[in-house]
Amino acid sequence: MKLTKTLLATSALTVAAAGAYAAGHGMADSMTLVSWGGAYQNSQQKAYVEPYLAMNDGVSATWDESSAEAVAKLRAMNEAGNVTWDLVDVVAADAIRLCDEGLALEIDPDEDLAAAPDGTSAEDDFGDLLVSDCFIPQIVYSTTFGYRTDLVPEGVEAPSQICDVFDLEKYPGKRALEKRPINNMEWALLCDGVAKDDVYDVLETEAGQEQALAKLDTIKDEVIWWSAGADTPQLLADGEIFMGSTYNGRLFSVIEEQNQPVGMMWDAQVFDLDGWIIPAGLSDERLARAKDFVKFATDTQRLADQSKYISYGPARLSSAPLVGTHADLGIEMAPHMPTDPENAKNTFLYNYEFWADYRDDIDAKFQAWLAQ
Repeated sequence: MKLTKTLLATSALTVAAAGAYAAGHGMADSMTLVSWGGAYQNSQQKAYVEPYLAMNDGVSATWDESSAEAVAKLRAMNEAGNVTWDLVDVVAADAIRLCDEGLALEIDPDEDLAAAPDGTSAEDDFGDLLVSDCFIPQIVYSTTFGYRTDLVPEGVEAPSQICDVFDLEKYPGKRALEKRPINNMEWALLCDGVAKDDVYDVLETEAGQEQALAKLDTIKDEVIWWSAGADTPQLLADGEIFMGSTYNGRLFSVIEEQNQPVGMMWDAQVFDLDGWIIPAGLSDERLARAKDFVKFATDTQRLADQSKYISYGPARLSSAPLVGTHADLGIEMAPHMPTDPENAKNTFLYNYEFWADYRDDIDAKFQAWLAQ
C-alpha cells in the first residue's frame, strides 16, 4: 500500500514536472516516433503514447517502422541536413554506434529521466543497462526460436536445444533467420563446438568469421531471411516454416494471444536491450517535445505498464515489482519474461561493444555471403 501511495504521488509529480517543463519551453505539437511495428510497437502505443497524448491536448504522434534500418537512415538524414525523426527505438549496439558517430544526443539520466518512486535516481534505477551516454533503456528482451508444434516429426521430441536449428535430418523444414550476422554467427559457432565463453574471441578473427559462415552454409538452402520482427510469427502462423528466430515477445503474442500451434525454445536465448535515442540535429522545439515525452515514457509506471501487453522485462529495477497480469488475457506475465529463472537456465549474453566495433565489417562479409 505504501508503494502504491508513493507511486501515485511520484506519478503526479512527474506529470506536474512535465507540465512545468512544457510551460517553460516552446514545444513542437507533433512527433515522429520510430520503432519496430507489430506487437512491440503496440505495447508502446498502449503503455505510454496514448496516456501521454491524453495528457497533452493538441499533440500528435506518428509511427515510422524503420528501426531495423535506423543507423543507415540517420546517417543519410544527417548527411542531407534533414532529420525527420524525433525519437528512435534501437537496440543497444546501434545506440552505441549512433552515439559514437555523433548522430544521437548524450543524455543526463538524472536530469532528463524521472527518478524512481522512492527517490532513487534514474541512473541508479537503470544501473548497468545505461550502456551508452546516448541510450535510454526501455526493455530487456531476448531473441530465441519458435517452432510449429504440429510439424514436429512423429516419434521425435520437440526441439529444445539451439543446435536443433542446424539438424535438418532430425527436424526437416524451412527455418527463418534474421538477415544480419548478429546472433546467427554466435549460434553457428556454439553449434560448431566453440565454448560459450570463447565465442567473441573466435568471432573477431577472420578464421572465426569464416567458421561461422561455413556452419550457416549447412542450412542456408532452407532459410527464409527476415528483416521485420513480425515476419517470423507470420511465417509460423502460415505454416511456411518449421522454426524461426524472433523476439520472445513476438512469440508470446503468436502463442498466447493468437493461439497458434507454436512452441518456444529458450535455450541459448540472446539477451539484449532496447531503448530510445534522441537524434542529433533537432530544432529546439522538437527537442523539447522529445525530452518531455521520453521522461514520461520511461518512468517507473510506464515501463511496468508495457509488460501488460508484451513479455519483455522493464529496464528499471523499480518497475519489476509492478509487473502484473496481461491487460487482455489476465495471465501472470512474470513467467513469460526472458529473465524468469526457468527460462534463463542457458542464456547467451550479447556483447554490445563487440558489435559496435565489428558490425560494419562483418555486415559486409555477411551480405556478400548471402549473395553467393
